[in-house]
Amino acid sequence: MSIGSYDEDEHERRERKNADVDLRADDDRTEYHGTVTYDSGDSTEALLDQFKQMKRN
Repeated sequence: MSIGSYDEDEHERRERKNADVDLRADDDRTEYHGTVTYDSGDSTEALLDQFKQMKRN
């Protein structure tokens, strides 16, 4: 068996395996709980100053 035929057989095996995946409508999450927070960090001016310094170096 050559490497090329192995690759084709492996590809076909994976295609058959992926075709068997059960996609149900109830798999979708409809409710989310919790909060999202983020730290904005420095002000815009401070970030621009830092960027300018980085460009100089």
